[in-house]
Amino acid sequence: MCTDCGCGERPADPHGHDHLHDHDHPHGHDHPHDHDRDDQVRQHDRDGTLTIRRRILQDNDDLAAQLRVEFARQNVYVVNVVSSPGSGKTELLQRTMAELRPDVRVAAVTGDLATENDAKRLGTAGAPVRQILTGTMCHLEADMVADAIADWDLAGIDVLFIENVGNMVCPSGFDLGEDLRVMLVATTEGEDKPLKYPTLTLTADVAVISKIDLAEPVECDVDLLASNLDEVRPGIEVIRTSAKRGDGIDRWLDLLRTRMVAKAAAPVG
Repeated sequence: MCTDCGCGERPADPHGHDHLHDHDHPHGHDHPHDHDRDDQVRQHDRDGTLTIRRRILQDNDDLAAQLRVEFARQNVYVVNVVSSPGSGKTELLQRTMAELRPDVRVAAVTGDLATENDAKRLGTAGAPVRQILTGTMCHLEADMVADAIADWDLAGIDVLFIENVGNMVCPSGFDLGEDLRVMLVATTEGEDKPLKYPTLTLTADVAVISKIDLAEPVECDVDLLASNLDEVRPGIEVIRTSAKRGDGIDRWLDLLRTRMVAKAAAPVG
């Protein structure tokens, strides 16, 4: 159950995996994001009792740390893309993966409550893609990612994209072992999204403004949107994009390539 909003229990995995397992995965790293989190996360249940939900977050962080070690060992750069539903995550990733191939070996896992539509779209890039069906879960957790990629040869992947479930609240609290957390916000959502969802903004490494080709029709002040992002997280890098028209895509790809090279050059330890 989500510690932020109390969303539903995990669904039964169609492949027979139990996502609430306690076994160790062959994966060990430090969390790169500055998540200020109490050791104990408390939440009132419906009956009014106070429940300690520390284990949910601690187990997730422990596995995410292990994943990060394995990703570093295999030199896989991992990008976690988070946004509200309909902001353009899949369209951006579809274009990104197509543009990076074949020079960069890309792969993706994508979370959705009920359909495999996003995986089918991302699969058109000709890269390995796996869908994670979460049922009523409003975010991905580290063990879901670990299970999804368990039979992949990470040595054959340069960049792994994680398309999180469309939600701007719960995913901010769950580390997935990523190197880069990207907050995507569309011009169609309005300029105040960073102010309304400061937790995600504060945990993001990069902000991508999507659908700038629609800014004028929906009367979005893109400069104000960028300013609001900077107000919440001063100095955050903001990239303005239109995956459909191509605006900002070169800058976005340059950022990914630069970060990939930097990780490859960093000592593994």
